[in-house]
Amino acid sequence: MKKATLITLITATSFCFGFAFKTLISNNNKNTKMKKVTGIGGIFFKCKDPKAINEWYKTHLGFDTSPYGTSFEWREIDDSTKKGLTQWNPFAETTKYFDPSTRDFMINYRVQNLEALVEELRKENVTIVDKIESSDYGKFVHILDGEGNKVELWEPKD
Repeated sequence: MKKATLITLITATSFCFGFAFKTLISNNNKNTKMKKVTGIGGIFFKCKDPKAINEWYKTHLGFDTSPYGTSFEWREIDDSTKKGLTQWNPFAETTKYFDPSTRDFMINYRVQNLEALVEELRKENVTIVDKIESSDYGKFVHILDGEGNKVELWEPKD
């Protein structure tokens, strides 16, 4: 009787250790495969006359523009009940919003879990331009890519 109990106890203990080990390995794999960018959140560019450019795109391409450009609404492929937006916005050519980049454009990328991503980017020595800021639209932070282009990362509230 003692032998059967001992075998059962050893089997149960082995199973528990195996399950715990598998869980640790699975969690480590999830962390290393963090999904970083989930889509394009916006395209921003400098121009001589944002009001005129808004009107041109409205007249010729049918954009529903406002002083802030326009938003393109779409649905997520994995869950069509979830909506997303991609913002299109011309800026005055004198804007400082793209600084320190010298480019005439900036791309906004949609991300999940901005805080964790910024922590990972810091470890990878990516230049973080500013602090994470929260707004009605979600959380934002700016980084510089490998050529010094300013990139906006956005965790939307959607």
